Amino acid sequence: MIETDVLVLGSGIAGLSFALKASRYASVSVVTKKERAESNTNYAQGGIACVLSETDSVESHVQDTLRAGDGLCDEAVVREIVREGPDRVKELLELGVKFSRMDNGSFHLGREGGHSHRRVIHAEDLTGRAVEEALLRAIASNKNITVYEDRIAVNLVVGWKENKCYGAYILDKEAGRIVPYSAKVTVLATGGVGCVYLYTTNPDIATGDGVAMAYRAGAKIANMEFIQFHPTMLYHPLANSFLISEAVRGEGAVLIDKRGNPFMDEYHELKSLAPRDVVARAIDNEMKKHGDECVYLDCCPNTTHKPLGFMRNRFPNICEKCLSVGIDMDRDPLPVVPAAHYSCGGVKTNLLGESSIHNLLAIGEVACTGLHGANRLASNSLLEALVVGHNAAGKAREILGEEKEFRAIEPWNPGNAKDSDEAVVVVHNQKEIRHLMWDYVGIVRSDKRLSRAKRRIANLNEEIRQYYWDFILTSELVELRNIATVAEIIVDSAMSRKESRGLHYSLDYPSKSDQYLKDTIVERPWLR
Repeated sequence: MIETDVLVLGSGIAGLSFALKASRYASVSVVTKKERAESNTNYAQGGIACVLSETDSVESHVQDTLRAGDGLCDEAVVREIVREGPDRVKELLELGVKFSRMDNGSFHLGREGGHSHRRVIHAEDLTGRAVEEALLRAIASNKNITVYEDRIAVNLVVGWKENKCYGAYILDKEAGRIVPYSAKVTVLATGGVGCVYLYTTNPDIATGDGVAMAYRAGAKIANMEFIQFHPTMLYHPLANSFLISEAVRGEGAVLIDKRGNPFMDEYHELKSLAPRDVVARAIDNEMKKHGDECVYLDCCPNTTHKPLGFMRNRFPNICEKCLSVGIDMDRDPLPVVPAAHYSCGGVKTNLLGESSIHNLLAIGEVACTGLHGANRLASNSLLEALVVGHNAAGKAREILGEEKEFRAIEPWNPGNAKDSDEAVVVVHNQKEIRHLMWDYVGIVRSDKRLSRAKRRIANLNEEIRQYYWDFILTSELVELRNIATVAEIIVDSAMSRKESRGLHYSLDYPSKSDQYLKDTIVERPWLR
């Protein structure tokens, strides 16, 4: 058994920024599934939405967030996170993050869909990577932080009577054994759920582990029907899961159909800069209407009214990727399709990261604080991760002042499990779940599609449960189990919302209803 004051599961901006602050008064163990830099943060292109301009205001950012959230944001949470943003960005500057600047030295602020002002601070088009690298540099020299790579959490350890988390069972993938980690504070910072869907902008590690483990442990899960589909993933066989940042449209790029006609004028007054849910549904509709495989994003100078080479300077990483597959942003419209991108729901928490289980905190995309409501405003996610990570570090210190002893955790008991000689079952089941979630629980839903998905996922979950108990665990089986659990939560959440709001659009209930102007809360049935 490994003992640590604080156990952090995940190594994105939320987990790492939290770990740095918690290390000032505690021993911290960070467990990450692959290499420490592999996370959704590392792939975040756009930036951090933050009020840094004299022509902008906190109130404007608040109202933009509330408008995007379509009635389900917690306004108090929105105001607090937006207000704290500049201080958290200042801390990143102190860590050495080099954000893009204008010739006069001021920050270059981008504009993205749903924002009324330029307020997205960025490091070219690789903001996530710049932030991640700065945090990793700081952690590398911190003696109070230990990073465990190539390990995946299997289950949380929870005392049912006291409703308290005492750590987790962790699978060491290289050694092939499961080790108990005893912790006074356990922090879920496991990121998103994109790999529940067939097409996603997320890396392969985004399998919803934190949400699934918290659900199995009895935590409240909120608003999982609201899955944000990013409107513009590059559609090319050699560019798997590559995102074309919303900031490209912020610089004047326009969505067009296969025939070269702009179409967003028909869907929203902001046209190609409409909120993501509107744009994703519009693209989905245009593709179905014309039978096209994709639409196009026109970034050419004649359209953007920017000089030749502007896009290459503003988005060097995107430009390089496009050139590698034979597409020149200055001359060729980019083929794009929507893809699962961000979960607005997650483990229900407050601004301190507290879940409904004592000593279990959740921060970043795995959590649902009330900031995003029914639809996340672009680039508010990194902002939330920084602010709530900061607040959660303060809460962890308070908990550590009360918890004096480590809880002894029983060794993992594999029972009569044996090695599997049918790994194909795991691969097949994962593909089946991702396909049916894309077909039945995607951008546009219906009661009929959701019912079909529920029946099939229920059967798959039963098969996976049996497989889980019969065979020795592998990381692939752990991830499959989590994907199936999260898929079931998403379907149940979507079926309970008999309206269309934000990212949840139902053909059977195309209007909003005040009856559903509330969070969707899901718990394990036998705990209700």
